[in-house]
Amino acid sequence: MIDIGVNLTNKRFDKDVKDVISRAYEGGVQHLLVTGTSIIESQKALALCKEYPKHLFCTAGVHPHDADNVPSDYLNALQLLANEKSVKAIGECGLDFNRNFSTPKNQKNVFTEQVKLAQKLQLPLFLHQRDAFSEWFNILTPYFSDIPYMISHCFTGTEKELQLCLEADMYIGITGWICDERRGQSLRQIVRQIPLNRLMIETDAPYLTPRTIRPKPKSSRNEPSYLKYIVQEIAQLTDHSELDIMKYTRKNTQRVFGLGDLA
Repeated sequence: MIDIGVNLTNKRFDKDVKDVISRAYEGGVQHLLVTGTSIIESQKALALCKEYPKHLFCTAGVHPHDADNVPSDYLNALQLLANEKSVKAIGECGLDFNRNFSTPKNQKNVFTEQVKLAQKLQLPLFLHQRDAFSEWFNILTPYFSDIPYMISHCFTGTEKELQLCLEADMYIGITGWICDERRGQSLRQIVRQIPLNRLMIETDAPYLTPRTIRPKPKSSRNEPSYLKYIVQEIAQLTDHSELDIMKYTRKNTQRVFGLGDLA
């Protein structure tokens, strides 16, 4: 399995990141894509990749929460990061009007600039969206044919939004949200509409710990080793076997992020 979204630079992993990576590998998650959410976090993600070049890859981007505080040269910094072979996509970038930690205006500007950078560099986009679908989709629409791939990270949208994303040839990242019978009920009802050739799996660790883990872990911190619980839940909610989900999501991830033949 490949976990396409892990926040390994989060401070909750500071003390035992090596053990977390080892547990993931032992649990069948051979490769991880470390998420970049700011210039500093993207640089940290790259540094981790260089420590584990056979198992880790990363993205480089600015999350909408950080749009108010981007340095003036952030696009140059992202382009430098993107020159590194471990960096496989621009992002996590997008819009988040749920919390508005940055102003909507700044979010739109920083997002649009990163979309244009992905077009220029011909790299995939690793996308975030919460309570901002129309504006987010409108910004992306002119670039659907000009950017190699787009991944809707941690998809939690409606059936209509899912269909629009699929019609735009996006890939859909499913997290432990699918394992939450409370918040994830609408996603649980529509996940079967995602074709296997558009599906990806991710933990978004340390967030979104699957509620289906038994026995319940002592820590609330999510880990990439828990990816199997997301696979199990998708299998229960669809007609797909766990083996097919693992096979297709791996193939999709290798193609989209240009990972080639992985050991």
